Amino acid sequence: MSTMFPRFLSTAVICFALTVTSWAKGSYDLHYTVAFDTTGHYLHVELNYVQRGSNSRELTLNMPRWAPGYYQILDFAKHLCDFSVTDSKGMSVAWRKDGMNRWRISVPDDQRLTVRYRVYANDRNVASSRVEAGIAFVAPTGVFMHVDGDIGHTVTVSFRMPSHWQHIATGLKPSATDRYTFTAPDFDTLYDSPFLLGNYYSTRFAHEGHDYVFAVESPDGIEELGLQGDFCRIVSAATRLMGHVPYDNYCLIHMGRGEGGLEHLNSQACYTDGTYRFGSRRDQVKFLAFVAHEYFHLYNVKCIRPAELWPLDYDREAVTPMLWVSEGLTCYYEFRLLHSAGITTTDEALQLLSTYFSLYAPYEGQRHMSLRQSSYDIWLNFMNGDGNERDVRVNYYFKGPVIGLLLDVAIRQTTRQQHSLDDVMRLLYNRYYRERNRGFTEEEFWQTVSEIAGQPLPEMRRLVDTACDIDYNRLLEPAGLCVDKSEWRIVRVANPTREQQAFLDAMGLK
Repeated sequence: MSTMFPRFLSTAVICFALTVTSWAKGSYDLHYTVAFDTTGHYLHVELNYVQRGSNSRELTLNMPRWAPGYYQILDFAKHLCDFSVTDSKGMSVAWRKDGMNRWRISVPDDQRLTVRYRVYANDRNVASSRVEAGIAFVAPTGVFMHVDGDIGHTVTVSFRMPSHWQHIATGLKPSATDRYTFTAPDFDTLYDSPFLLGNYYSTRFAHEGHDYVFAVESPDGIEELGLQGDFCRIVSAATRLMGHVPYDNYCLIHMGRGEGGLEHLNSQACYTDGTYRFGSRRDQVKFLAFVAHEYFHLYNVKCIRPAELWPLDYDREAVTPMLWVSEGLTCYYEFRLLHSAGITTTDEALQLLSTYFSLYAPYEGQRHMSLRQSSYDIWLNFMNGDGNERDVRVNYYFKGPVIGLLLDVAIRQTTRQQHSLDDVMRLLYNRYYRERNRGFTEEEFWQTVSEIAGQPLPEMRRLVDTACDIDYNRLLEPAGLCVDKSEWRIVRVANPTREQQAFLDAMGLK
């Protein structure tokens, strides 16, 4: 319990304010104040609305139904209760629900009103908020409503914290004059910027001209692991690969025991096992691959983004056939980044990739669903634990990185090692994100592959678009790799030819 609040309060309460100003549909101000009930696990939300320069008699507020990167309709509004609206004199104002996540509110004559509601925040889910004694994780998509059709607001967030709460971590930059104040240029940015507030392990450092902060709820073993050094090596490897860093500052938020991680443009929010002391070297490598995965997502899906994910629609599914690129190729680059960073040996890197291979190759599901289709159906199957899953479906997290390897080998072979999948990723990043500021279509992806390879690669596309059998050894043979089906592992051939050894060397698999 916070000693700075009146004795009659039964819970510790922490408040912050959020101010939004927009001129898109007539000028208006939005001011959110949020209090955290650390005993009941509630966020108490108050929105003060002032309309300026408009005669609109109705305000429509929307709460997102999903969080980018978490491909499941979560309907955050289900956690909302006690919704009410009053005017400037404290009198009740009429409102009505319009669908699951929309509230239509009558605007009074003086164009001022206050909206109040509570949000239950007790999920160990990287897309949802959690409030406990001493710490709070705020996932903005499930807390803040935006004005319908008007997502492009400048947003300022100011925290007022009790003395025993020490830290605030987020990808948003603090104000130059107040470390408790943060600004985002629009709701897209706010929704992409989770917060960790309270008492936890925190360290700040600079690396290659950029600022970083680690915010770690359960830091047991973090110093012994040397996570900061390994993370910096991952960052350097990604920078060498992509040739550019799309942020000024980056925030790594690691929470306690739980599962899952979620990427953001300049931050990552992940649950861990509650400790950095791993039972085996293999577990340690898997964890570092997890960190590398969420980090590389800042390029691949936050910047290199399928067209269906740009701009974002928070009301409905963003169905795309290209999540195998966003997720599957990111899994492929886990092993590439860790090996390039000098964190893993070649055998460890191949073992990491083989883990994905073994999770789909022995199962019947790959004959019933294509990799392309899995990108569509993830909205149905995300976190689906049906007992027949491996019999009827394929998971792009598992098959995607293996197709990434085959595509990389094919491009290298076609161009005689002059180009690789790395060139495809760089071209997508520079052409569609940096130059055109938009997502890429499915056809544009394959056109980019053809451009880098110097010719179309119809077999690679067939492997993605159909549930066909794959002759792995034929496709991997030029690279000096093969499949050990007794353990479903990708390994180096026993006695590589000179050409195969040169291929292995070029891929960094000496």
